[in-house]
Amino acid sequence: MGPLSARLLMQRGRPKSDRLGKIRSLDLSGMKLLSEHLDPKLLSRLKQLQELDLSNNQLETLPANLGLSHLRVLRCANNQLGDVTALCQFPQLEELSLEGNPFLTVSDNLKVSFLLPKLRKVNGKDASSTCSQVENLNRELTSRVTAHWEKFKAALSPEEAEKAQADFVRSAVRDVRYGPESLSEFTQWRVRMISEELVASGGIQVREADVPERPPKATAAREPRAKPVALKRPDDTPLSLSPNKRVCTSSSSAHVEGSDGSQPTLEPLHFLQCHSKNNSPRDLETQLWACAFEPAWEEGQAGATSQTVATCGGEAVCVIDCQTGIVLHKYKAPGEEFFSVAWTALTVVTQAGHKKRWSVLAAAGLRGLVRLLHVRAGFCCGVIRAHKKAIATLCFSPTHETHLFTASYDKRIILWDLGVPNHDYEFQASQLLTLDTASIPLRLCPVASCPDTYLLAGCEGGCCCWDVRLDQPQKRRVCEVEFVFSEGAEAAGRRVDGLAFVNEDVVASKGNSLGTICLWSWSQTWMGRGKQSTLAVVVLARLQWSPTKLAYFSLSTCPDEGIVLCGDEEGNVWVYDVRHILTQPPPRPAAPQAPTQILKWPQPWALGQMVTKTMVNTVVANPTFTYLTALTDSNIVAIWKRQ
Repeated sequence: MGPLSARLLMQRGRPKSDRLGKIRSLDLSGMKLLSEHLDPKLLSRLKQLQELDLSNNQLETLPANLGLSHLRVLRCANNQLGDVTALCQFPQLEELSLEGNPFLTVSDNLKVSFLLPKLRKVNGKDASSTCSQVENLNRELTSRVTAHWEKFKAALSPEEAEKAQADFVRSAVRDVRYGPESLSEFTQWRVRMISEELVASGGIQVREADVPERPPKATAAREPRAKPVALKRPDDTPLSLSPNKRVCTSSSSAHVEGSDGSQPTLEPLHFLQCHSKNNSPRDLETQLWACAFEPAWEEGQAGATSQTVATCGGEAVCVIDCQTGIVLHKYKAPGEEFFSVAWTALTVVTQAGHKKRWSVLAAAGLRGLVRLLHVRAGFCCGVIRAHKKAIATLCFSPTHETHLFTASYDKRIILWDLGVPNHDYEFQASQLLTLDTASIPLRLCPVASCPDTYLLAGCEGGCCCWDVRLDQPQKRRVCEVEFVFSEGAEAAGRRVDGLAFVNEDVVASKGNSLGTICLWSWSQTWMGRGKQSTLAVVVLARLQWSPTKLAYFSLSTCPDEGIVLCGDEEGNVWVYDVRHILTQPPPRPAAPQAPTQILKWPQPWALGQMVTKTMVNTVVANPTFTYLTALTDSNIVAIWKRQ
């Protein structure tokens, strides 16, 4: 498509007219338009234009001087927009559509609400809840910038004050923080604006009234816990924006047993009911199955970590900011029951040749489908029909960002290559390997020291290992080795429902013996392989755990911190510091080591309804052990923070 012409605009405009100045509605959708095709001199002649459709094109930006001051409806769905600040040139805009722009984020949604004071609808939904969140954020940021100004000014002499104003803006952007990390782009954007206004006014406090005033209709229906407006593609189930239910607040006290006082204190932050059917507080039946922290792909700093966690259960996948307890996104698939989630990060190249890095969340469950969710933009960008039966668990390769293992009740593990999405952000997944299992695989774990060579799986029948090298000719493989955890024939074929590496060599596994978690050495065990099809593991230590006969309590680890975690049937979280075992394993396994801490909270919980008993079936911490998330069988997501 070349530059637009007056003749083309009159052909696609309504009402039909021989004068551009009389056109009120213009449809330019599906024309493969690039940003440079939007000629401001031509479009500024549309003096009466109120509705413009630019959907399904290839726009990366909007020119900043289009001159459409009367525009009330703008549709820009399914483009490649990466910035929304140019929308401020449309002060009369009431309706806006931005679905299917993968590089727009939650922060961009908030910018839209701030820049367009008369906006009533975004993506067909009421914009008032986002307006409420923007006003709350702006109020807090204004207060914090003003306080920072007073502190900054007090440290300067009168001679330094004038020349230091530019330094103040930089200082405010660097030091003033508020809200979840996912909104940091918006908060830094507003902090810069507020601090520049403060400097320009000579230090007079910026008023809250500086937030664009909303018409009464846009502010009438604000929700108490507003969420950012999520984006979606047509024909895809939208991300739910209903408020998550705060079950309990941080005033709840967690009782810690077994602590010697030298261990970090974990304080409860939030108890959430965000997977409830129809958002009902009475739903205490929905089962929660898995959670995973988003790796800090973009920070690239020593000690960087994520406070964003994905949880799944029932027909929903939720993405939660642990610090605030805000459900940033909620994806629903009616008729599905999600059992597993896993994160990866992909580098995509736009049609203009720009590289973009974005997180993808894979979710799967009862229907055997893998859904690939572009979380920051808020839509499902691919579905893989992976298995005919339910998928029990997912796992991305730690070395190949597009390689995904899926384990199913059909007793197969499949390795997929998702590939890099095309310009429409669609995936073309291909199947690389099929691994046959003798029983249902429950947990997947690439071997930490050689993840491209071997894969471990905890199964209903035991712990097995496969060769997953892609340079081998066989594309369908059987188990190479089964691991035995104690002597005697009865030891073989026991369920392993917990499996994770604590470091590059030590594996934590659970399920083979009641009341204990086993720590064993991969390297020492593998050295004795020879041509054997079964191997007795070299046990380094055993950890004392609940004596329950119930199954499917998933353990997890924090390798950087030497931590092992597991829930139990009483609602407790068992925490083990095993650094001493990793640095100097005992010469022979002694009595099971007691947990370093057991996290408890009062029962029954204050839920509005009484829950007399609950189980913690999954517990996961982020790599630096700053935040800990636990899932229960009573539809509760519990979040702790290390103090």
